[in-house]
Amino acid sequence: MGKAHVFGFATAERVFNLPCQFHLHMVADATDALASAASTSLGFTTYTSNWQDIINDPAIGLVNITAPNALHKEIALAAIAAGKHVYCEKPLAPSAHDSLEMTVAAERAGVKTQVGFNYLTNPMFRLAKDMIEAGELGEIYSYRGVHAEDYMASPEALVSFRHDKVGGGALADIGSHALATAEFLLGPIKRVIGNSTTLIPQRPDATGALQDIEVDDITHVFLEFENGIAGSVEANWCATGRTMQHDFEIYGSKGALFFSQERLNELHFFDANDSRNRRGFKRIEASPEHDPYGQFCVAPGHQIGFNDLKAIEIAKFSEAIAGITDEPFNFRAGYRIQHLVEKIQDSSRTKSWLIV
Repeated sequence: MGKAHVFGFATAERVFNLPCQFHLHMVADATDALASAASTSLGFTTYTSNWQDIINDPAIGLVNITAPNALHKEIALAAIAAGKHVYCEKPLAPSAHDSLEMTVAAERAGVKTQVGFNYLTNPMFRLAKDMIEAGELGEIYSYRGVHAEDYMASPEALVSFRHDKVGGGALADIGSHALATAEFLLGPIKRVIGNSTTLIPQRPDATGALQDIEVDDITHVFLEFENGIAGSVEANWCATGRTMQHDFEIYGSKGALFFSQERLNELHFFDANDSRNRRGFKRIEASPEHDPYGQFCVAPGHQIGFNDLKAIEIAKFSEAIAGITDEPFNFRAGYRIQHLVEKIQDSSRTKSWLIV
């Protein structure tokens, strides 16, 4: 993710007329050798194996955190105390309690923050939201979201930080994206009931020893939004054959929408007003008419990608740093997602609906 963020900064600088300029000053990694290699390959001025050197450097005004989840809180709080803006990859922290502490600290310090939910910057997401708000789907009946990948499908997949009892599991790791997408499109979720399942109860660690797994491999959630719409979300990191199924389906009285991250430059629209012999989902292709696609490519159908979404996220954050706009997805928004995750986990344990 550190590399993806660097690509995002490099692209944003050339694609957008940024209100502030970013310079890759110092990179930190676990060892001097790793940090030196990263500095050389990614174009940083200097490097360190001690992240506190970044905090203590007065030349640095923005700290970008792509370290393992358990380190987010300590690094972010130190950066905030030093008066630096913070761009943190998701999840904001392994627990909602820690996320709230980070949020309050940032708000009190007056620094700008951003959490890495770059899927939300896709021009097709904005188009979907605009169509919903314009009433093109009519009364919304239901929502279905999923984020499924297969990187934990094999029982031989090693134990990692993603399996930490606090903050780990498929729901927290990738389901958080599905929850953020649901609220982006249809507004706040009011209540949830979840069912979490551990499919592979033991996994090998780096030494080959088997470790007990307590986090979910798959979670299904029923949702009710504040506006009364019913829906569901699935988080699944054992979805064999899926590498990036971040999908949503929205059904209304006048039409429906379908999107898949596997084809992220397309949005499919069903218009119930079409004559019966012409009905079917119509593919809307990303083009310069879907801002800011046109700043990447002047022709439709040539497509933007994951790192371009990072660049859009960074461009929007630069406007917030410059005081032009609000933060697009700040620490409080990141805390909201972690709060939803924990409510769903609680509901799975109690087998009951919970207000969020």
